[in-house]
Amino acid sequence: MPSKKTLTSTNLEALGAQRLAELLIEVSTGNAAVKRRLRLELAGAHNPDEVAKEVRKRLTTIARSRTFIDWQNRRTLIEDLEAQRRAIVKQVANADLTEALELMWRFMALANSIFERCDDSSGTVISIFHAACRNLAEIVQVAKVALAERAFNALYENDYGQYDELIGVLSPALGPTGLELLKERFLELSKAPPERPKDKDRKVIGWGTSGPLYAGEITGHRRESTIRLALQEIADAQGDVDAFIAQQSEKARTVPRVASEIARRLLEAGRAKEAWIAINAVNESRPDWIPFEWEEIRLNVMEALGNKDEAQVFRWQCFERTLNSAHLRAYLKRLPDFDDLEAEERAMSYALRFPNVHQALAFLVSWPALDKAAALVVERFAELDGDHYEILSPAADALAAKHPLAATLLLRAMIEFTLKENRVKRYRHAARHLAECASLAVAVGDFGNFESHKRYGTRLKAEYGRKTSFWALIS
Repeated sequence: MPSKKTLTSTNLEALGAQRLAELLIEVSTGNAAVKRRLRLELAGAHNPDEVAKEVRKRLTTIARSRTFIDWQNRRTLIEDLEAQRRAIVKQVANADLTEALELMWRFMALANSIFERCDDSSGTVISIFHAACRNLAEIVQVAKVALAERAFNALYENDYGQYDELIGVLSPALGPTGLELLKERFLELSKAPPERPKDKDRKVIGWGTSGPLYAGEITGHRRESTIRLALQEIADAQGDVDAFIAQQSEKARTVPRVASEIARRLLEAGRAKEAWIAINAVNESRPDWIPFEWEEIRLNVMEALGNKDEAQVFRWQCFERTLNSAHLRAYLKRLPDFDDLEAEERAMSYALRFPNVHQALAFLVSWPALDKAAALVVERFAELDGDHYEILSPAADALAAKHPLAATLLLRAMIEFTLKENRVKRYRHAARHLAECASLAVAVGDFGNFESHKRYGTRLKAEYGRKTSFWALIS
């Protein structure tokens, strides 16, 4: 058992707070280093932010100093530097990691100016900076852990999707360590039983089959979805294709969108053969279910495997199924000179016979092949549905200059749908379309098998004369 005269924390405590305070005042008199240390301790006890202010102030003073430090004053410098380093690590970092990082960088920046005016043949001063450098790495590591934990908590309460992009934007800051920690937290959550809110006063954000859903509550399917999406995002940030695939169920892998995502990642990783298996895992019995992205990635995989001829065949098949102009342009681009002209004409003829007249019209106008589009309108006018104004209206604008009859027919289709279905909110547009028909009538000249504008107007009046709110718009 140590003597009661030995300097130990226990023996000193026995002196009492007042006596210790008096001794510290006495010891610090004439000793600037001890005074600075005491100020740091007082600042920390009062407010952690005050410690950072004191450290910053002292670092600025040291940086501005130009006095040469001889062997007699070197110990004072060492004690001063050590006090600032410890304050950053022990006090500032516990309260504010960002502030601690900034101060530690400023501390490291002192090195050049100090060594220019200090003899450090013993290596004591440089050892302090080496320790600070290690502290810097430690603070960064702790900051990443804290950031990962905050990201996890945010994603756990992602009630409205406000944090959907969080992992992607934070991944550079998290780094490999932070991402791995975040991954571990979600893996732990996946194994834990779902939690129910204990506080029944929590805000209800919706209703599920089993009752209310509370803000911050993750249960059932929503909980699983949150975990799966987070682990997918983490896998992407880590460049781990297999981890991304592991989050997809066997059933999900047959969905074209999911198969496309898997195949794209495998292809980017240089695993083309595996990408081919993934992209072909879908059920193609429902062609209306196949998106353009799936077709495009399948083509990319075929090209990567060197199956260029098969890719061309598939491009044409995709075009025939959807009239997608991107597929047709890619197909034509790979054909020899003159063969492309013949193939383009074949494509236009196919579009004229395409079952969906509106899809065919949109394709021909956008290509553009306006003469073919006009022929389509004239030949298949009876199939046009005036409710598809998003296609018919821009098509009419495109055809008006050189194909006024086709433009007129498109306008008429929209007018008659509006009146027949009593779409009052569209009356203003229908009135404008009728006025445009009148303007185009002069350019049409011969309406062929279709009514002249005068006869068309007379019939409209006869059939829809009671729609006074429409006719009131006709000047």
